[in-house]
Amino acid sequence: MGIIQADLFLTLDGVYQGPGGPDEDRAGGFGLGGWQGAYFDDATGETIGAGIARLDALLLGRRTYDIFAGYWPAHGDDDPIAVTFNAVPKFVVSRTLTDPSWAGTTVLRDVAAEVRALRDRFDAVRVIGSGELLTALLREDLVDRLNLLLYPLVLGSGKRIFGSGAVPAAFTLAAPPRAFPKGAVSLVYERAGAPVTGVDVAQAGQQASTDAHTRATDRTASSG
Repeated sequence: MGIIQADLFLTLDGVYQGPGGPDEDRAGGFGLGGWQGAYFDDATGETIGAGIARLDALLLGRRTYDIFAGYWPAHGDDDPIAVTFNAVPKFVVSRTLTDPSWAGTTVLRDVAAEVRALRDRFDAVRVIGSGELLTALLREDLVDRLNLLLYPLVLGSGKRIFGSGAVPAAFTLAAPPRAFPKGAVSLVYERAGAPVTGVDVAQAGQQASTDAHTRATDRTASSG
């Protein structure tokens, strides 16, 4: 069985809306689009490209699909990302789309059942952007890994993934965090069951100190 990964660009206050341009997503009167570009550098570009090169199926929500379908088919062999996107199987979740224009696209209607089937068919299914779809996938516990690029700004408004009503979930760090020259940080998390709650931080600190002392004592005894 493969894994479903989600690539997401986020501000410090959790906004994912319209990172790529001012007119990318103006839903709800959002006028702060195009916030990612000021922090883009070669290192972030290489990281994004390396992740895309490893996917073998692309899963998108309708809005992101329309943006991609209007852009990537016109780009050819000189763009590695375009080569990957145009070659791999593409899946779009939509209740209304019947005749997708991008070659290699399959329309999905049932998020829970059909996306689970994708995880059985492909090693690396990747969701890019597609915030509403990602929210639905998180609700169904269908996201195995989150690849986050966190940007050093606060917008104060816009769509958020983890808003009111988000399903409680725990994640574990799957790779060392990486900071980029202009301030963005890459964070990779894997799903790790239910959150641990009800722990008093003072007691946890005391237990950590006790455990550290025990380990030090054991090392001293073994070396003697």
